Amino acid sequence: MAVVEYTLDEHVAILTMKSGENRFNPDFLQALLDVLETVENETDAQTLVVTSAHEKIFANGIDLEWLVPVIKKRDVGAAKNFFYLMNKLFKKTLTYPLITIAGINGHAFAGGAIWSCAFDFRFMRSDRGFFCFPEVDLGIPFLPGMLALLKKAIPMYKVEEMVYGGKRLTAEECETHHIITKACHMDSLMSETLAYAKSLNKKREIVREIKARMYQPIVQAFDVEDVPYIESGKFNIEVIS
Repeated sequence: MAVVEYTLDEHVAILTMKSGENRFNPDFLQALLDVLETVENETDAQTLVVTSAHEKIFANGIDLEWLVPVIKKRDVGAAKNFFYLMNKLFKKTLTYPLITIAGINGHAFAGGAIWSCAFDFRFMRSDRGFFCFPEVDLGIPFLPGMLALLKKAIPMYKVEEMVYGGKRLTAEECETHHIITKACHMDSLMSETLAYAKSLNKKREIVREIKARMYQPIVQAFDVEDVPYIESGKFNIEVIS
């Protein structure tokens, strides 16, 4: 069974992640990128909604069961390629020519929460799930592009609290601080998300151009780090082990 699938509902493409807790490893990241390419190039969709098939998890971040052994083997090339691939997903989502909405139907942790910040809008389940960056406790430093994404979607005073404290936010707290568009009970999450998505039937050409201009500084942050920053040693991947 495919770990990422999509369906169409009028002009809305609904991408559903089906990889358990949807932890990031090379195969899952590539599957996400492949489906995003398919939706962009083989459909007429104008809006993208991404959600998860898991009953309580949207996306749980880096697959440490995959990454830690790679680092312990000192396979630096594989580890770096993984981070480049994750950056590619973040940038593609940020600059995607469709309006993008994350339907966060459960926990969004670490890389999963960072990725959700690349979307244009976020709806989140209110009856279960936290939004959290636990990197400070895991010993994983943020790359510059990741921090730029956080500051795009989250007020700076909450970025500091979440990054330094690893604080978990509920959907209601995220709505209060304008991190998400709306907190919804699971029973209405997708109907609310899809109704909003269908209200945003905008032409790809103008959406693409607006994003290129609006997000240029964030893209530049990713472009700077894609090779030189990681290879310089400023980002020490070995601390993860």
